[in-house]
Amino acid sequence: MSSSSREAILAVARTTAQAHGYSGLNFRDLAAQVGIKAASIHYHFPSKADLGAAVAKRYWEDTAAVLESMLTENADPLGCLRRYPGIFRQSLESDNRMCLCSFMAAEHDDLPDSVKKEVQTFADVNVAWLSRVLSAAGIADRDQSESRARAIFAAVAGAQLIARSRSDISMFDALIDSYRASGLLPA
Repeated sequence: MSSSSREAILAVARTTAQAHGYSGLNFRDLAAQVGIKAASIHYHFPSKADLGAAVAKRYWEDTAAVLESMLTENADPLGCLRRYPGIFRQSLESDNRMCLCSFMAAEHDDLPDSVKKEVQTFADVNVAWLSRVLSAAGIADRDQSESRARAIFAAVAGAQLIARSRSDISMFDALIDSYRASGLLPA
């Protein structure tokens, strides 16, 4: 089995989990979408928990890279904070999908521990980045930056959930605008 098969499985599993969560990861369906046999998925991912943990880990790693790239490309921390909600908006733009880890977090009670760990790491990565950027922008001191970062993360993820439930991306935009108007996010 090639690493390209593994990458194809992860890609299909990602889009599936963004639409249907961890419970939607079905080896037979994924194999059909990738064009391989279900047994081939087991070669790379012996169990559904292994696949779920791998796809969630890849998701947070990709998000961390996007966040760091945003800082590298834009030295203005306020500009980075303004762009942050766009990461969540991209999922909605892709067939009304959700942030994979937000979707899986809603399934918390049904997740294997290995998947829970990766989902929690996604939240931790976002909160740590937001906290760092809030401090750099002079919006919150170190004592307040983490709680403010958690509020921003929860609000943006919540806006995505509400917009998805209505299949209305303009609802996401309106909520983000209200967060800016209230001062939670910089205008």
